[in-house]
Amino acid sequence: MTEAGLLLAFVAAFAFAMFARRLAGSVLTAPIYFIALGLVLAEIGFFEFEAAEETLHLVAEATLVVLLFLDASQIDLRQLRKHHIWPQRMLLFGLPLAIVIGTFVAGLILPDWPLIGLALVAALLAPTDAALGQSVVTNEAVPESVRRGLTVESGLNDGLALPLILLFASLLGEADGRTAQDWLIFGGSQVLLGPLVGVIVGWVGANIMLFATKHNLTSAPFEGIAALSLTAIAYLAAGEVGGNGFIAAFVAGLTFGNCVKGRCKFLFEFTESEGQLFMWAAFFMVGLVLVPEALHNLTWPIFGLIMLSLFVVRPLAIWLSLIGTDANGSTKLFLAWFGPRGLATALFALLILPQIDGEYAETIMAIAINAVWISAILHGVSATPLSKLYGKTVSKMEAIPEHEPMPKPFETELPADKNQSGDIND
Repeated sequence: MTEAGLLLAFVAAFAFAMFARRLAGSVLTAPIYFIALGLVLAEIGFFEFEAAEETLHLVAEATLVVLLFLDASQIDLRQLRKHHIWPQRMLLFGLPLAIVIGTFVAGLILPDWPLIGLALVAALLAPTDAALGQSVVTNEAVPESVRRGLTVESGLNDGLALPLILLFASLLGEADGRTAQDWLIFGGSQVLLGPLVGVIVGWVGANIMLFATKHNLTSAPFEGIAALSLTAIAYLAAGEVGGNGFIAAFVAGLTFGNCVKGRCKFLFEFTESEGQLFMWAAFFMVGLVLVPEALHNLTWPIFGLIMLSLFVVRPLAIWLSLIGTDANGSTKLFLAWFGPRGLATALFALLILPQIDGEYAETIMAIAINAVWISAILHGVSATPLSKLYGKTVSKMEAIPEHEPMPKPFETELPADKNQSGDIND
């Protein structure tokens, strides 16, 4: 009945797209909708699970590679370094703190697990997903500096967390007779060769595109095809030399975006259109294939660990990371709460599953996938009302003054003399 299931899925996607603008301010977010749709179709048996699992791996891998490239390509490193003190703190201090605190909390729930296993769980739960908080980052009631900070953080933290996740998974996995030297060579090639390939592919690709554009050798639609091709080139080339393709795709996007500096408009248009379809498909497949089994394996200890991650680990890590900045208490709480776990957590867990011993694999998948749907509900339901409440709170305070319209990536920079709401002078 796979054909009937596909028909229903596309009808449901069409229906959501037709009401997307009206639903944007509601509690029914796209992740909730498509996860629930996949779960319902799985429960009523509209898909053959063998085919669905094969499709999931294909969709998950393609989605992760493309989103890593696109997210990274829209981050202006120069502007981030000069102006965005909040996301800098959240990435450089908040993310490591979340992993350290998360490891300690996981140890309370899973006392018999090795330290590497606990660190892996914490690292999987650390990345955040702006797609689950879309109504926050597009809500004009929320100050622009806060929306920008959340967007930048979610765009970079998955790529920064990935090397640690791969390292922890490799160490937790079966040794297969490898010596410590073998593991060192393997880890080094994965973490070093991937970024190297990414830098080369991104830089060479960007300069070729700039040359072709300058001499009218190409046009916008073909630039889009070229950008997506670079994503695949970075991913596959890294694999050929023993590096990690996902890290390579992320670094390639970061390099490419900072070389073209907004001249490839396709990247932003794709993210807002076809990129949404990628995310919808991935959330649908997560609900279809992974959530049913995750629900079956959901226990009170796992539920407690997820709740602690959402309500204690990230809030505490972000609060500590923002000490010494001009963020007031309500802003710290708002930034701390809106760190939803989304596709990165689910897809990273799926990616490392073959490397992990069966003793731990089932529990890790249960933690990761249940965290995604629980976060989708909690953050989706709370996004609009908390955004409105926070907007009213800060409007009554003078701690966050009026801002200019939020600049698009690479197009404008904030004035150098402003030093308010997360911006710092040159």
